[in-house]
Amino acid sequence: MNWQADWGLRFRMFLTMFLLFALYIVFAGVLTTYMGGGLIVFAMLFGGMSLVQYYFSDTLTLKSMGAKTVSADEYPQLHGSIERLSQQADLPKPKVAVIDSNVPNAFATGRNQQNAAVAVTTGLMRTLDRDELDGVLAHELAHVKNRDMMVMTIASFLSTIAFMIVRWGAFFGGGHNRGGKGGAGIMVAILVSLVVWIISYLLIRALSRYREYSADRGAAAITGNPSALASALMKISGQMDKVPKEDMREEAEMNAFFIIPIKSGIVGQLFSTHPPTEKRIEQLRQLEGELAAS
Repeated sequence: MNWQADWGLRFRMFLTMFLLFALYIVFAGVLTTYMGGGLIVFAMLFGGMSLVQYYFSDTLTLKSMGAKTVSADEYPQLHGSIERLSQQADLPKPKVAVIDSNVPNAFATGRNQQNAAVAVTTGLMRTLDRDELDGVLAHELAHVKNRDMMVMTIASFLSTIAFMIVRWGAFFGGGHNRGGKGGAGIMVAILVSLVVWIISYLLIRALSRYREYSADRGAAAITGNPSALASALMKISGQMDKVPKEDMREEAEMNAFFIIPIKSGIVGQLFSTHPPTEKRIEQLRQLEGELAAS
């Protein structure tokens, strides 16, 4: 089932990416002016590390989350659902992993459609019925189909460099006379990096929220049942604050890839990687109305 394109959503994603690109062009120009060879060396080192991390993203992410790849013999229904939904989404079947956790959640990872993994928690499987679980799995498969892991990795690359320059600014200034021109240049680079990191932080989170809306629409198209995902979101969001705080809360940096973000106080809510659950449910209900009218 194909829904009509949400051109407003597409425009917001395009505008956000354009603003990030423009910001990074300015950032690269300033750093080249004030850091020269130091920037090139740093970018090459960090870029190499990022490529390794990206290339092995599925394995590294699953291991960091304590997710265990499972066979069809261990979880036949879960494998069957993912295989069926992958066919409906015209995707290769991803690796299937399970996390032994009471937190009801799920995420997708992997550098491309051929090297992807979908992980769910045992708490999620206990919480949702079959249709609701299909809705969540379809949402994660939509992330894979939309190549969101790659998009978010590329979008955050220079932002991460800016953060590292701010954090380790003294490293770049060590070989310069802090009272001279070199020291002043390093300070300019650090200040510019701070501004770039703050602005890109907000833009990347906005982009993440837009891509969540897109994945919700993708899930509705895959299953043809938007109300099942809406019901799943209501159940999951209602239980996220009932689990022990130490249970997966330490993995808050993975928020961008969870079906529902793990909340981390007021700041975490203000700068959330996900849109408000009620707005996602409202969109899904609108899609359900479109389905009923067609």
